[in-house]
Amino acid sequence: MQYKSIPIITALLSTFLVLIPVLLRAQTDNPPNIVVILTDDQGYADISYNPLHPPEVSTPNMDALAREGVFFTQGYITGNVCSPTRAGLMLGKYQQRVGVYTAGEGGSGFSLDEKIFPRYLQEAGYVSGAFGKWHLGLTPDYNPVNRGFDEFYGFMGRGAHDYYNLSSPERPMYRNLEEISDSGYLTNRLTEEAVNFIENHKSEPFFLYLAYNAVHFPKQAPPEDIKKYDTGDPDRDILMAMLKHLDDGVGDVVATLKKEGVWDNTLLFFLTDNGGAKTMHAMNTPLRAWKQWNYEGGIRTPFIVSWPDRFEGGREIHTPVISLDILPTVLDAARIKTPADVLFDGKSILPVLEGKKDVLHHNLFWSEGGRTGEWAVRSGDWKLIVHKAKIELFDLKNDVSESKDLSEKHPDIVMKLTALYDSWLDKMAEPLQEPGKRWVQE
Repeated sequence: MQYKSIPIITALLSTFLVLIPVLLRAQTDNPPNIVVILTDDQGYADISYNPLHPPEVSTPNMDALAREGVFFTQGYITGNVCSPTRAGLMLGKYQQRVGVYTAGEGGSGFSLDEKIFPRYLQEAGYVSGAFGKWHLGLTPDYNPVNRGFDEFYGFMGRGAHDYYNLSSPERPMYRNLEEISDSGYLTNRLTEEAVNFIENHKSEPFFLYLAYNAVHFPKQAPPEDIKKYDTGDPDRDILMAMLKHLDDGVGDVVATLKKEGVWDNTLLFFLTDNGGAKTMHAMNTPLRAWKQWNYEGGIRTPFIVSWPDRFEGGREIHTPVISLDILPTVLDAARIKTPADVLFDGKSILPVLEGKKDVLHHNLFWSEGGRTGEWAVRSGDWKLIVHKAKIELFDLKNDVSESKDLSEKHPDIVMKLTALYDSWLDKMAEPLQEPGKRWVQE
């Protein structure tokens, strides 16, 4: 009887071995958790993963995230200031489609009829929490809880929130829809709230939008941390202390995801909302200029993506991507069908991450409308930048620092890229605030 049972045991064992990968696949087929960490005004070289960072910069947690995940060397955002980028990220399409060209327009809020990021996930059973800087409308109607988030801790207004005064009626903090009085150092408080959110919702699919206001002005950090730096520039010392708390926060969030056993099935994005600010003495090496410019220093960001269950980390990818791509990527990952009447300008990055594509966008656009007359377009490796009547053309493949204007040598390319921009702008809405979307020379 023993010998006759061996084939049966063998068959059962073979069946079990076959089922193991199926069971494992069933686990990874669960909807991924979504985490978006957005920093504010962080310089491109104010992350020590950048080999050109100054010696005082040390961001071990951001570096670890970059090494474990995938670092996009050509990651962009859609605005050179805070609010337009946030609008585009929430929409998955150019914010100009809803009339947002400047921080004033974005900060005042766009149409409440527009469906934004958390609504798509809410319908798919996700619980969503927004923590930090909103900057997409000031009145209660624009509160994140009224836009699809289940929880909100942060502030509604502009970026320059005091890091210590968390009980000011002029610049209130909110928990959900209620104004609250709080205390502590704001960067740390945002981290604590985000960590609590993960711990409270680890058993269900969640979307965590952690929008730090660090390292945006005002220059404030614990004095004991400022004393640890001696760059010769007191403002730079403060920035480094602010950056330390920001990096610690990133580390705490990642550590919590790992501790709670949800890290492997979490799709995480890390980026900043625009280039480092000159007023904060940020460093954007090797890129030109700062926040408020359409040079690379104003619109290129450290861009990290991680999802251990889905794709291999420890890589750099040189394909240009943009913050518009985050929402379409999330919907692709969560297998949420995009409604037929929704037009996204962003595209899922997953095919690039999985080696199925090496080009995602042929053209990328930036515009501040007629108020400033500032716009830019990237097509392939060519980038055209226009400042009212001033035109510059750069070859980013050979000149990432944008030091050599080639517009006079290549008037045909200038004409081609100008036509691309004009065609794109034709499809965009008029600004929510005057003047129009095209600059008119007086």
